[in-house]
Amino acid sequence: MRLFILGLGYSARHFVRQCGDRFSHIAGTVRDPGKRDAPAGIEVHAFSGAGPAREVAGRIRDADVLLISIPPGSTGDPAIAAFGDLLASGRRKVVYLSTIGVYGDHAGAWVDESTPPQATLDRTRMRVAAERAWTDTTGGDAAILRLAGIYGPGRNALATLRAGTARRIIKPGQVFNRIHVDDIASAIMAALRHQGGGIWNVCDDEPTPPQDVISYAAQLTNVAPPPEEPFETAEMSAMARSFYASSARVSNAKLKQELGVTLAHPTYRHGLDALWQAGEGR
Repeated sequence: MRLFILGLGYSARHFVRQCGDRFSHIAGTVRDPGKRDAPAGIEVHAFSGAGPAREVAGRIRDADVLLISIPPGSTGDPAIAAFGDLLASGRRKVVYLSTIGVYGDHAGAWVDESTPPQATLDRTRMRVAAERAWTDTTGGDAAILRLAGIYGPGRNALATLRAGTARRIIKPGQVFNRIHVDDIASAIMAALRHQGGGIWNVCDDEPTPPQDVISYAAQLTNVAPPPEEPFETAEMSAMARSFYASSARVSNAKLKQELGVTLAHPTYRHGLDALWQAGEGR
């Protein structure tokens, strides 16, 4: 199989490291190849969303599998805008990485794939529109993976504790959902094997208050956790504060039952334990 990745970000690069041997050829795009090193064995092309690139179009045409991890913009999904006619032609597997943020705020209640999106932020409204565009472009055959908060090597509570940037922001009733990149890679492979399209939540088994994750990481590293900060008075950027505007417990039952995914890290404790054993945060 020939794989083409639109947007070689953190999750896509980890997928290649974990599953790259399943493909005969791998290529992908970055905004500026001069500013980012690609994993070994990946053919890299520039794509900024400003317009179609001949080499990128050729790789899309030849690909058996497309993995899309480019976020949408105010004018829509940049890949569809640039390559819409090409994407609508031919038979190839398409996996689009979206976000559970499309569900909006449910005051900590459980949601699943049957829950209608109620995006209130511009970035989540654009995600809903992008999901629909990919579904329409592929005639319903796109696999939409709604990812929870992503963590893994180099991006985790152990690393932020060591860097001195970890915070325990306390907002009563707030829970976040998260997923290790190992399990994202497993979900992508399962979606590729699945016949037809659909929507699946990719998250672990335990939605958790964010301060609990920091406390557990501090326990592992045997350091004192940072002090608690009330959400109402904590100094935060507008972007960071906006993440606390929604709270929902997201179900992964469909991911397990329909795609057959078994999580390597079913809770944040499993994930942090594995990262600690691998040397993270030391």
